[in-house]
Amino acid sequence: MTTLQAQLFTLLNEKEAEMIKIRRHLHRHPELSFQETETAKYIAAFYEGKDCVVKTQIGGQNGVLIDIKGGLPGPSLAIRADFDALPIKEATGLPFASENEGVMHACGHDGHTAYMMVLADCLIELKAQLPGSVRIIHQPAEEVPPGGSIGMIKAGCLEGIDNVFGIHVMSNMEVGTVGIHPGSVHTGRATFKVKLQGKGGHGSTPQDANDTIVAGAQFINAIQTIVSRRVSPFDSATVTIGSFDGKGSANVIKDSVTLEGDVRVMKEETRAVVEQQFKQILAGISDAFGLTYELDYANDYPVCVNDAEMTQLVTEAIRADNIPEVTRVFDCGPQTPSEDFAHYAEERPSCFFFVGAHTPGKPVYPHHHPHFDIDENCLLIAGKVMSSAVVHYLTEGGTHHE
Repeated sequence: MTTLQAQLFTLLNEKEAEMIKIRRHLHRHPELSFQETETAKYIAAFYEGKDCVVKTQIGGQNGVLIDIKGGLPGPSLAIRADFDALPIKEATGLPFASENEGVMHACGHDGHTAYMMVLADCLIELKAQLPGSVRIIHQPAEEVPPGGSIGMIKAGCLEGIDNVFGIHVMSNMEVGTVGIHPGSVHTGRATFKVKLQGKGGHGSTPQDANDTIVAGAQFINAIQTIVSRRVSPFDSATVTIGSFDGKGSANVIKDSVTLEGDVRVMKEETRAVVEQQFKQILAGISDAFGLTYELDYANDYPVCVNDAEMTQLVTEAIRADNIPEVTRVFDCGPQTPSEDFAHYAEERPSCFFFVGAHTPGKPVYPHHHPHFDIDENCLLIAGKVMSSAVVHYLTEGGTHHE
């Protein structure tokens, strides 16, 4: 372990309580995607008077960029944390539970921001020893398509940057564990909304109507064959109907129904197959039942792909530093949710990895659940593993381009 790394670990230990305090403040005051104005102000205020360059309202959004220029020449790395919350009514009963009714940090973004702010503070304090520079990307709106990363990228947050790292805390991984996976690490996603338009009628005379509920049921069954019969068993995809708006009277045949759902894929090639088959089945069902339809089919987050070289660097860095709080570093495999960090990974060779946040012996509540919570020990771990990745990258593994 280098002297710089040891100093970072010491500072992070000293500031762990500050991480927890920040996390609890953010948890108490969550804001929805693209509405995080007070959160952005809070983040920017933290850096006032510190030896760094602060830029706010990036891309006309609530993004905040912090540039930390090291005292020695070297590569340029960006590290990213998101800070938006979700439209969920919190049910944790925590003493610092959400004070914004119906809005909750149910995905851990409060933890991401807290560890990142304190890590950035430590890097600023030791910047004279840094070979290269670090850009802190405090990103809004990860949860809502098209995602805040696109606006940040269009506004130039990756200009002069060689590579990007990011962390997500995970409620299904025990605290102390660190999961990393090369290649496709998060699914790509599409969302859809279908309105089937038929002819309403009375339940006693179905021959005079075109029943959209029956057609909708056929459509739901038919699109499940996309995965079972059009996607290789060695590949991965899901097609989900999350909403079927067919409510009406018991003796009335509805003239229209609306279905909404999403698609997840682990390869971009699979995305095209699913979309083509989806549209073909929809057209066929509509024709067979004598219906018309409206379709809104939107591809949003791409597959998030970890660069092999960057992933190896991060893995070896964490293992080499023998971080006492880390009990296991393992290949966690691909994760089924989607993540807008994927847009950074499309632009620069990147690594997105995971820090366990579940307390052994407690119930496991998934992300986006009203009871979701994190073991706050994960904050210090996230700070330390990211600091290891940063220092090893800057001192030996960077891909600096003049």
